[in-house]
Amino acid sequence: MKKLMTSAAIAALSATCALAGNFTPPPPAPAPSQPRLVDWTGFYVGAQAGFIDIDSNAVGVEGDGGIVGLTAGYDYDVGRGVVGVALDYDVMDVTLTPGVDAESVFRAKLRSGVKTGSTGSGLVYVTGGYAEVDTTGLGTQDGSFLGMGYEHLVSDGFSVGGEVLFHDFSNVNNTTLDVDARTFQIRGAFRF
Repeated sequence: MKKLMTSAAIAALSATCALAGNFTPPPPAPAPSQPRLVDWTGFYVGAQAGFIDIDSNAVGVEGDGGIVGLTAGYDYDVGRGVVGVALDYDVMDVTLTPGVDAESVFRAKLRSGVKTGSTGSGLVYVTGGYAEVDTTGLGTQDGSFLGMGYEHLVSDGFSVGGEVLFHDFSNVNNTTLDVDARTFQIRGAFRF
């Protein structure tokens, strides 16, 4: 019996010693990775369509209608922001007064925006620049515009968006006629 007790005591001590060794805790779980922000840098070409509303300081010189056109530009990604340049050309057929129709508008624009969403696939931006309107009866007129928009990358090579612009054409044809125009447009663009 003494042998059995001694054997049991040795077995118990051996098990205790085996458990008393260096215990290393499991490595900590890796921190969740941040989603990679999309890169907006590159050229784009697209089409746009919408509505234009034109008013002036002269009674009866106003109009509205549809507007369609093309856009091309370049964006540069700066982390959580994007800056860019673009050219737009839109055509329309809006009668302002008998004999005077707005036919097209050209824009050279700058834009600056902030990425939205966890991956930065959305872009809220402000824009502004030079505008030139072409009319029958009054010729062309230089002006300026300001606006804002939203664009969303639906894939690496395509984006959709919307934009609101406020145009100002002062002293049209060297007269006291001042014309204001607002455009509301949606667009799609292929990105390279």
